[in-house]
Amino acid sequence: MTSATTAHSGQPEPSGSSGAVPAEPLWQPGPERIASAAVTRFQAWAAEHHGAPAGGGYPALHRWSVDHLDTFWAAFTEWAGIRFAMPYRQVLGDRSMPGAEWFPGATLNYAEHALRAAADRPDEPALLYTDEVHDDLEPLTWGELYRQVGSLAACLRALKVRPGDRVSGYLPNIPQAVVALLASAAVGAVWTSCSPDFGARSVLDRFQQVEPVVLFTVDGYRYGGKEHDRRETVAELVRELPTVRAVVHIPVLGTPRPSSALAWSALTAGDSEPVFEQVPFDHPLWVLYSSGTTGLPKAIVQSQGGILLEHTKQLALHCDLGPGDRFFWYTSTGWMMWNFLVSGLLTGTTVVLYDGSPGHPDTGAQWRVAERAGATLFGTSAAYVMACRKAGVHPSRDYDLSRVRCVATTGSPLPPDGFRWLHDEVADDLWIASVSGGTDVCSCFAGAVPTLPVYVGELQAPCLGTDLQAWDPDGKPVTDEVGELVVTNPMPSMPVRFWNDPDGSRYRDSYFDTYPGVWRHGDWITLTGHGSVIIHGRSDSTLNRQGVRMGSADIYEAVERLPEIRESLVIGVEEANGGYWMPLFVHLAEGAVLDDELTDRIKRTIRSQLSPRHVPDEIIAVPGVPHTLTGKRIEVPVKRLLQGTELTKAVNPGSVDNLGLLSFYQELGRTRAERLRQEG
Repeated sequence: MTSATTAHSGQPEPSGSSGAVPAEPLWQPGPERIASAAVTRFQAWAAEHHGAPAGGGYPALHRWSVDHLDTFWAAFTEWAGIRFAMPYRQVLGDRSMPGAEWFPGATLNYAEHALRAAADRPDEPALLYTDEVHDDLEPLTWGELYRQVGSLAACLRALKVRPGDRVSGYLPNIPQAVVALLASAAVGAVWTSCSPDFGARSVLDRFQQVEPVVLFTVDGYRYGGKEHDRRETVAELVRELPTVRAVVHIPVLGTPRPSSALAWSALTAGDSEPVFEQVPFDHPLWVLYSSGTTGLPKAIVQSQGGILLEHTKQLALHCDLGPGDRFFWYTSTGWMMWNFLVSGLLTGTTVVLYDGSPGHPDTGAQWRVAERAGATLFGTSAAYVMACRKAGVHPSRDYDLSRVRCVATTGSPLPPDGFRWLHDEVADDLWIASVSGGTDVCSCFAGAVPTLPVYVGELQAPCLGTDLQAWDPDGKPVTDEVGELVVTNPMPSMPVRFWNDPDGSRYRDSYFDTYPGVWRHGDWITLTGHGSVIIHGRSDSTLNRQGVRMGSADIYEAVERLPEIRESLVIGVEEANGGYWMPLFVHLAEGAVLDDELTDRIKRTIRSQLSPRHVPDEIIAVPGVPHTLTGKRIEVPVKRLLQGTELTKAVNPGSVDNLGLLSFYQELGRTRAERLRQEG
């Protein structure tokens, strides 16, 4: 348990003392809202039909859902009308983690469920789309979405795309991306996507692992008031992906179709009814990617059935979405929240797509989209909320947000000032849902509950069916103390496997190495005595800018190609005021100088080859980069030093190759904290 002990040294302290009486809630749902919530209706139905507790509200329902996991999921599939083409033999076969076997024998199709509303509401909008250029919202009706998915699915079959084949998208957040995902799922193919602001190397590190047979691409995208031509990058992708049999061109910038590519308009012009391949519950739906902190990004495989159930539960019960709602979350196709957003269709909700910068032409951009779309649930990042606060944005004064009943945040913990700002500047009867989950499960461990109060700085509760606990280094659950976020029972959306991990060793090492048989996620949390959850940030070194995760390895690979850079170290630091500071430390080659020219070249390299979101806030020359005794760069201890942790608590001295180097980072953290205090 030495590694676990090290992981906890220097961890943040929870607010308040153990067992302290919580402050008054910032928001409390009224009796009418509680009575009308879907989770209330589900509890009453499950009590009548499956033995759930009739009283006790959400806490009692949650306890039942984890104590009677099989019964809960059986009840939910029945209540939600999940269609199994072949019935399941039992809810859970093998219950062990990893390797839990969900709904053995069952067959179904995710896309079929996502398009169910087309039968009853063909003329109502399924999607609303806008970007930086257009003031209006372009609707795509349920009927038209159904038709386009049917046409494209028929074309994929004509291209000999078979169940299990991979289909990839180098696409922005546009309706065509949704159609391509659903058509892929309809034929039983495995979807995977990257945002076009990713450079070629970042994309290839992901797509080359899964060997796609079809590549959907755009000629470019618009961001920050500029057009970004990606045709050369697309050409490189095509050259470096030899398994691709067909390339589909989507002319976002209006450029001519390459002669070797197929036209999107031709593939979606038909009138074929969708044919939904009925696949086993654990059949892959899509591949998402980890940040690649210690090498190639992990290619995370999630199942059609697992995502269908988990997302329907999250969106219907926790987000309280259904027909008549409009669901907007600022995201890109390179982030799991895009997949989560698309799943809004599972509840019959209209999904709002926005492609562009989160702050163009001004900081209020996302509020403007929420107003125009009539969003009922508006999701964004905690960083955006804090940026609005700092910029003096006044949403309720400047925009009509009368339809917004919930603002949800993720990407990083929402600081207390963010809660208060939303309450004061959006609406005093606003449901604020700070949520926390991960790409690894493409869902939430804790967050929104429409029937519970909201306390400043806290997530409302663990999610249904999620046995969330905080564990100390000895593997003992703790309350009102900081511990590692663990999940002690399987969730349907946990990965079925990693791609190219035949013996499952990389999967096991990623989540089950510290506590065998128990999922350890890599967050520090506190479970409070009144049932809420406090997230204290990552206990690993993932970089998270504007909700987009990237591993440090990507940065190192790009930066260290420059001859002046001997070695580098990049750290993402969550700050107490809700900010996020990402410095890049460079150990220069002999004779090199970190002048303006080299600084600009480093930034251009990261912007062009990786992502403009991950250009560092500062570039700092250092005397050296510390390593473990096995040669790995020390990232997490440096992060703790920059957050003000004492050296003796931040690192085990016996594990470092040059302990003296750490004093530089400790002093930098101390002086920066002092400067921030003086600046107020």
